Order: sequence, then structure tokens, then C-alpha cells
Amino acid sequence: MSQIRVTMEVGNDAVAVITIFNPPVNAMAIPVIAGLMEKFDEASRRNDVKAVVLTGNGGKFSGGFDINVFQKVHGTGDVSAMPDVSVDLVVNAIEECKKPVVAAIEGLALGGGLELAIACHGRIAAPKIQLGLPELLLGVIPGLGGTQRLPRLIGLPKAIDIMLSSKPIMSEEGKKLGLIDAIVPSEELLKVSRRWALDIAEKRKPWVRTLHRTDKIGSVSEAKEVIQIARQQARRTAPNLPQHQACLDVIEEGIVHGGYAGILKEVKVMKELVLQDTAKGLVHVFFAQRATSKVPNVTDLGLKPRQIKKVAIIGGGLMGSGIATALTVSNIFVLLKEVNSEYLQKGIKTIQANVGALVTRGKLTKDKAEKALSMLKGVLDYSEFKDVDMVIEAVIENVPLKQKIFSEIEKACPPHCILATNTSTIDLNLVAAKIKSPDRVVGAHFFSPAHVMPLLEIVRTQNTSPQVILDLVAIGKVIKKVPVVVGNCTGFAVNRTFFPYSQGAHFLVNLGVDLFRIDRVISNFGIPIGPFQLQDVSGYGVFLAVWKEFSKSFPDRVFISPLVELLMKNGRNGKINGKGYYSYEKGSKPKPDPSILPIIEECQQQTKIMPGGKPITVTDKEILEMVLFPVVNEACRVLDEGVMVRASDLDTASVLGMSFPSYRGGIVFWADRVGVKHVYKSLKKWSEMYGSFYKPSKYLEERAIQGIPLSAGVTSSTSSKSRL
Repeated sequence: MSQIRVTMEVGNDAVAVITIFNPPVNAMAIPVIAGLMEKFDEASRRNDVKAVVLTGNGGKFSGGFDINVFQKVHGTGDVSAMPDVSVDLVVNAIEECKKPVVAAIEGLALGGGLELAIACHGRIAAPKIQLGLPELLLGVIPGLGGTQRLPRLIGLPKAIDIMLSSKPIMSEEGKKLGLIDAIVPSEELLKVSRRWALDIAEKRKPWVRTLHRTDKIGSVSEAKEVIQIARQQARRTAPNLPQHQACLDVIEEGIVHGGYAGILKEVKVMKELVLQDTAKGLVHVFFAQRATSKVPNVTDLGLKPRQIKKVAIIGGGLMGSGIATALTVSNIFVLLKEVNSEYLQKGIKTIQANVGALVTRGKLTKDKAEKALSMLKGVLDYSEFKDVDMVIEAVIENVPLKQKIFSEIEKACPPHCILATNTSTIDLNLVAAKIKSPDRVVGAHFFSPAHVMPLLEIVRTQNTSPQVILDLVAIGKVIKKVPVVVGNCTGFAVNRTFFPYSQGAHFLVNLGVDLFRIDRVISNFGIPIGPFQLQDVSGYGVFLAVWKEFSKSFPDRVFISPLVELLMKNGRNGKINGKGYYSYEKGSKPKPDPSILPIIEECQQQTKIMPGGKPITVTDKEILEMVLFPVVNEACRVLDEGVMVRASDLDTASVLGMSFPSYRGGIVFWADRVGVKHVYKSLKKWSEMYGSFYKPSKYLEERAIQGIPLSAGVTSSTSSKSRL
């Protein structure tokens, strides 16, 4: 805590420079807020101070309010832990200060950091700094006056866009919009800011209090129209997120009743939102993501990650080319190996198309794209593998083929080289069965498309060395993935946890529930597309191959439905040929295809699980639970067997790997919110009605009986068989 402080130095020019010290991003922790109150009070009282400059130490202004406070509020349910900063500090101490205040902004000013800056009477920034209000990503709204001051500085449409999208802008755009008064080189930032503050004090520049401005708002009727359009858009794009409409309510309050009234409503609404499940889920995911890189017996051993400069990828298909794209755009040299020149050229073209798409979407500049493509070389043999730091095998899911490749690369690569496989389901011990150095073998399981999806599942066996795990965690961060370390089993953590997801959906169809209704219920819950549309998109071949693997490993709890095979028999292959559960036409959205109903009836006649041969009657809530509670059940087994380090890792993986809605906090967090007893009793009831697919796991049963959350640490005796 001694690092966290606020200092004030008064120069010969009578300007007091107040500096926030709270590395790494000068977050506004409680001691920082107290320090700012104290220093602004002192500056306003001192006769030798004519003006004030507010800045942050270490090249960063402020990354915003310390969200550890949100975690504390969620832990206690006591909102009084939230300090009253908006009126006491931002309005009274800064904006209404008797001396003019100028913000000297470097690095970033995000969230509460930007709100401090826009309460000042001038803003001087260094080039290329980030400015933004990302609070809605955490389920809340700007709480230090951002909803009122930003529209008054830059106009309503752009201010709403910045808040509702949570996307930062750069200082150059901020200057054009009127958010920033001047951009100067970093080395001149303090000097120019001091002079600017004195110019305001000595009336050479206007002394403007942002909250009092109205010139960029327009008339009340115009403003209301802009807000109404934003409301309609938010209802479409964020239907389950209360913070978007709440933010617009607060903005409107300030326009209709004045800035100060808006400030008071903002404080009230912020405190209401922070206690809602949406904020609890999003804050949980925020901290869960940051915890994934702390791996017991790996990151706590004092090891340092080795630099990985050159990676070989075997297989240039969809996954291999995606992985190669992710590496080359992060300045890592890639050798792409294929079995013949035709396949190799196809792989290289896919990578070029991936990189081009990143440029089109504004994710990559043309210069960086050219650099990325220059980091790629195609090869047809192992002759250039002698100096690679890592090999990633990304061929089809075929055990003998993978074993053959691993025997070959062990001989071709240097002794320090990491031997990784991108398999999504096969046991790593099988892959490494025929090599002499199993300590170098690791799973690097990317999710498709590999250059876009943010999750990297790092799979370790009992032989994998801690150094190799550490290296993979480090490389994951370099290529901007969230690394999650998991144990070795069929499907690992993510695919294994979610294998009952599609099966639960198929079970319901065979019980007579409308297939398209199931998809609607799931997408209304917040998963982007339902399980059947997902099968159409990902391909039936992949679906059947994965189903087969799980049937071998977990025969006691797999539901076999012939529906996909019947679809294929009828010439349907999903999106790839435009005919699946849905029909796909170029330029239009997928449409439910009623012509599959006879195929579904044929499937139901084969499985004969409808009670008395009649469709069951269920509510939307029951549909949701009959699809997702088996997933929770499998998550319990994954935790009980020690496949995951902690429950929050599984939450992160479910959000980033399976698109489980982040505002619901991840699969385990959501189950705890729904209630462990309710999950257990529901599964028990369905298992008695429909059989072993729904049978509750021992871990779930114990937790339900003892009243212990699923996310609490694993304490059962089975943890002794931990895979980690």
C-alpha cells in the first residue's frame, strides 16, 4: 500500500502539480481518492498556488476506478463500500475548485480516469493516448459524471457511442471532437499544461466548467430524438443488459433537468446497477480472466518463460492456417508444413485471406499485414525444423497419424523444442505414446477460427514440464489469447464440459419439443446461436466425430440421436451445402426449414423416448435448464477430477470458448446464482423420468446436500486423483 499515494509539488510558477501514484495504471483506489481530496483541498487554500495540474505517474494518467471495490461490494452486499466520489471530489473539489485545474494526460485516461480529466478546466494530452468510458463492460455506468460531461464536451451522438460501445478513442480524435484542448509531445506535457493552467488563472484563456456547458447539446427535443434512436438500437444489440438503458436514462435526466440533477441520478443508478446480477457476472469474469495465468506449481516456481521466435505448424487446414495467422500477426516466424504443394498453396492463401480480412476490419494496418506475411514460409519436409522453438501439429483427429508425426518431429527438432498438438478431444498420452521425451508434449488447443477466438486451452499431462506450460502461457499472451491451463482427458475442459449441451438439445427434440424453439430459447438466454444452428455452421462431420469420442469415453451418460445421420442421408450437410436444420441463401439470414419435420418424426420413431408416444409439454425455462443443467453436471465432474485449477478458469473458458454470455458470469458462476439445490433436484427428477443422461454427479449431490457453492474449492476425497 505504501506505493499508493498522491503527491503535490508547487513550482516557482505557483502551479501545484498533483500526481497519482498507483502502478501499473494509477487506478483510483480508496487511498488515491482520499489523497486527491486532501491535495485539492490544500491547493485551494494555499495562497502560493495560482493553478493546478493533475497528472499520473509512470506515463499513465489513470486507468479508472479500482474495481476491487466492486468485488468487495459483491462479497458483502453492502453498497456503502462505494465511496461518494462524484459530488465530493469531482464536482466540489475539482470542477468547482477556486483555482483552475488542467489535466496532463499521458498513456491512457479510461473510466474514472477520463471522468477526472473532463471535470478539469483544460485537457492537454500526449499523442496516441487512449480515452474512453468502458464501464458498461462491467455492468455499470460511468459514475463520476461521465454521463453528463462527455455529451457537453463532444455532443450527444458521439458521447453515447463512446459510452454504449465501451470502445476507446485516441487523443487525436479527441482533439477533433473537442475533448482534448491540445496535443503535445510527452516531454513537453507538464510544461505546456502548467502554462495553460496559468493562462486560465490570469484570464488569457477562458475558465470553462464542463457541467455548465450547453452549446453542444442542442434543443431538448433534438436530444430526446437522439436518445430514442440509441434506445432502440440498444434493445436490439443488448437486450439482456440493463446498463445500456440505464445509461441513456441518466443522460436524458441531465439534459431535461440540468447537469447537476443528472450527476445525482447517475450516482443513484450506479449504486443500483452495481448490485445487479449483470454487474456481478461481468466483474467476476473480469477477475477470472486475470487469474488464469496464475498456475500452481508452474508460475510460482521462479522459472522464466523462454522466448519463442520460430514456430512450425504441421497442417495448413482451417485450424493450422488460423494458428499461423495468429502467430505471424504477433511477429513470430512460422514454418507451415504440408504434404504436397497443392495443400501448401491452399494453406498459404487461407492465411493471406485471414490477414486481409483483419486489415478490412481495421484490426491490422497494411504495413503490419505485409510484415506478418513476410514472417511465413511454406515447406514440404522437416529439413528446416532444426532451429524451431515449438511445433504445433494441426492435422485431422487420427491417432496413428498424430503418433507418426510426433515420432518424426522428435527427431527433426532441437532438444529444447516444445512439441504441441491442437487436438480438441484425443488423450495426449496416446499422441505421445511412441516418443522418448513426453515432458515436451503439451496441448495447444485453439478454438475456431484460431486467429479470432480469444481462448487458448493449454493441456498438460502428468509428464509435461512446468517450463513448457510456462512458455505456452507466455506465448498465449504474446498472441493476445487468454491462456487456461487444463488437465488431460477426453475433450479436456471446454469441449468435455459442453458435450452434453448439444445432446440435451437432441434429447428434447426426441421428446417432441420444437427444434427451432430450443434454438430461440438458447439465443434469448444470450448464447449467440442455438445448438442446432451451431451444428449447421460447424459441420456435421465434426459433430459426429466428437460425439463418437465422447461415446467411447463416457458411455454411461451419452444420448445417441440418429437425427444428424438422417439429415445427411437426406442430402443435408448444414451451411456448407445450404441445407441443414436451416436453409442458407447468400445475402440473407438463415431461415428455419420446415421440410425437415418428416426427418425429425422419423428420428423420434427410432428413439421412442416420448412418454406414451406423445410430445412433452415444457416451459421456456425448462427447455433452458434441460439443455444447460447437464452442462453444469459435467462441469462438476471436471472440477471434481481436478481437470481445472479453479472454477473461475472454467467460467472464463465457457465465456471465451463456448460464447456463454459473459454477463451471466460463466457456467459455474451462473449455476451458483441459479442455486445448486435447484440444479440437483431438477437433474434428479429428470433422471428418474428419462434415464442416466440426466443423472446428477456425486460432486453436485454433495454440494447440494451440504449447501456449498460449486465454485468453492474442491474438498472431496476425489481431488486426490487430480490431473493437475
